[in-house]
Amino acid sequence: MASLLADNSSLSDEGSLAVERAIPELRRGRPVVIRGASGAALLVVAAESAEPALLTQLLEQQDIRLILPAERLQHIGFAAERPQAISVAGWSEARLKEAVLAPTPTSLVPLLANVDIALPQAEAGLTLLKLAHLLPAALAVALPPMGVSSTLVALTTVDITGYQDRSAAALTIATRTPVPLSEAVDSEFVVFHGGDGERDQLAIVIGELDTTGPVPVRLHSACLTGDLFGSLKCDCGDQLRRAVQDISEFGGGVILYLDQEGRGIGLRSKMRAYSLQAAQHDTVDANTLLGYAPDERRYKVASRMLDLLGVTEVTLLTNNPEKIRALTSSGIDVVSTRRVLGQVNAHNWGYLATKAARSGHLLDALSLTKSDG
Repeated sequence: MASLLADNSSLSDEGSLAVERAIPELRRGRPVVIRGASGAALLVVAAESAEPALLTQLLEQQDIRLILPAERLQHIGFAAERPQAISVAGWSEARLKEAVLAPTPTSLVPLLANVDIALPQAEAGLTLLKLAHLLPAALAVALPPMGVSSTLVALTTVDITGYQDRSAAALTIATRTPVPLSEAVDSEFVVFHGGDGERDQLAIVIGELDTTGPVPVRLHSACLTGDLFGSLKCDCGDQLRRAVQDISEFGGGVILYLDQEGRGIGLRSKMRAYSLQAAQHDTVDANTLLGYAPDERRYKVASRMLDLLGVTEVTLLTNNPEKIRALTSSGIDVVSTRRVLGQVNAHNWGYLATKAARSGHLLDALSLTKSDG
């Protein structure tokens, strides 16, 4: 047993383990250490959740930097293509909050003439914050070569940038059991272990799964507001129920219910994006104002789930061309597609129109007829 514990590689991929330890640390407001290829290290903490005492100490450091992604900076007129580092020494917590969250962060404007391109460690830090479902805004301080405390979680840029591919490859089936549904009595829930951040993923196998030909498949990102509460702001709940009904009528198929709330930004940031939408920003701009890409979802986990179910050819139920490209690039043969349309109402019309106009979703004019209902 002693030799087994001494060799962590026999228990888990060390890089993935470091990421999975770092995620809860950041969510609790504690810092982590990220090393680059040269060995240089940065102390990184989430700007939105840093512990108050730590935040006060950090803002007193002369070399403290706020790392913001290009997407957020572009909204205030800075032509950034990569994350930038902004000196915030001596700032108040209120000023920092404005820089990180406000739709028009005026406190940043006079500083943009002197920003620096962020180090690779800082860029990896933003990726790590996204994995933790935190805003991609990091406070970072360079550490001296011998300045890393052994009590802090330490990891490398390679650990972070390769994490999603490694976690997808490590996915396994944890359990499966029959769960009869109102529109598909012959259904089985299959739970997978090992996805991003160790969050379980779910497949619903409906009817007879015939893998000798194309299998009807729906990739459905979890939507608490639409799927569970029937929100009128989106068509997610309608699409989910329509997919269950359609696949049942086809005689069998699979719904992959992916833990990708808010197009991959998590519930907290999704609600922030909703607030921005209420202030007349569309869904794409709301996400990028917060520093995210318009769509942060990745589908390597989905293709791995299909592999484990023995599915190699699919009829994909989707309006989203990116899902077709993602599965095809992962070796899944998308033989054909079928659109899944929800109800259009006065609350989701703009959301659907943005999907079509800015994200290329396959929604025809009839489906986008504006309604007052």
